Parts: sequence; C-alpha cells; structure tokens
Amino acid sequence: MDKVAVYRRIARFYDILDYPLEFGRYQALRPHLFAGLSGRVLDAGVGTGRNMPFYPPGADMVGIDLSPHMLARARARRETLGVDIELIEADALHTPFPDNHFDAVVATFLFCVLDDEHQQPGLRELGRICKPDGEIRLLEYVYTNDPWRRLIMRLWAPWVRFAYGASFDRNTASHVPAAGLEFVGRRFLFRDAIEMLVLRRRKLDA
Repeated sequence: MDKVAVYRRIARFYDILDYPLEFGRYQALRPHLFAGLSGRVLDAGVGTGRNMPFYPPGADMVGIDLSPHMLARARARRETLGVDIELIEADALHTPFPDNHFDAVVATFLFCVLDDEHQQPGLRELGRICKPDGEIRLLEYVYTNDPWRRLIMRLWAPWVRFAYGASFDRNTASHVPAAGLEFVGRRFLFRDAIEMLVLRRRKLDA
C-alpha cells in the first residue's frame, strides 16, 4: 500500500476523524511517552503534530514524517502552539540522521502503519539513531483478549486499513530481539489494547 497516497487523501480530515479518540483516549496517554525525557528527542511519524503539547520543556525536538501533507498540518500546529521543533520530511525506515544522534526516540502508532516486512527494519533504524543508553518509546495498538472488544476491533479493521493504512495485528513487540533491541519496560496504558513499549539497544556481551 502506498502510504504517501493514503495520507495525501486523509491529511485534511485526519484530525476530524481522530477527534473522538484523541480527546476520549489518546490525550491521557501521550504524556507517558515524554515523561522524564530531555536532550535531543525525535518524534518519529509526527503526523499532524498531536504530540506537540506534551513535549518536554527545553528538549531539542525533531519530528519526521513520510507524508508532506501531514507535515503541512504539523507545521500549522507548530505555529499555533508556538512549539520549537524542526520538522523534516523523511522515511522512518531510512532516516537522514547519523548513528547515536538522539537521546530518545518516541513514536505514536507508527508501527501500526508499517507493514509486517518493515517492522524489524523500522525498529533497527530507530535503534541506530538513538544513543545506546537512550530510550525508544512506542505507543501501539494490539488486539485485545476480551472477546467482545476484539470483535469490535475486527469489525473496525477494514476501515482502519483503508483510511490510515494501519492494522491492529502488527505485533511489533515480537520483532524487538531480531532488531537488536531489548525491553526496558512494557505495559498497557489503555485496557489491553494500547501498549507502551520502552526499548533500548541490546548491550553486547563482553
């Protein structure tokens, strides 16, 4: 699926479509991603900039997104909020940054959008540009174990795929070891459907 084309189509409606979930669910979760972070921080898959109100004070923020249309929305939000962030059009699978460039990397539902074959390369790339002792924090959907809620998610899945190019079944956590990363923490922030993964580069044995 051409993700640039998907987000060209949806960019102007994205915040409207996401409004109920943003204010009913996501706003309460976003602060967890940035708590305690400092230095140079990457918001990978910045989208329309919904994370901007929660950036750590004084952090040197950079945001990337593959979609120029989503970035245009993010730039407008940056001006409205007066947030200091550099916004760059870039692919999270092949970023323009050198090794060990960021003190921390954050991504909100980015890996829900990446296809299965891009899960490991995406994780590996974020690990490459993050400092060895820095944290990579991901917020991602997974299918709930609750039968009724799982059915609802499955009914929503075709629309989510069409509108966002996303899926609930990426199982990003299963790709972590092969990407050379390890878990620092892992916990659900919303029922058992939205999970925060805290990762870092795996330390090689001496």
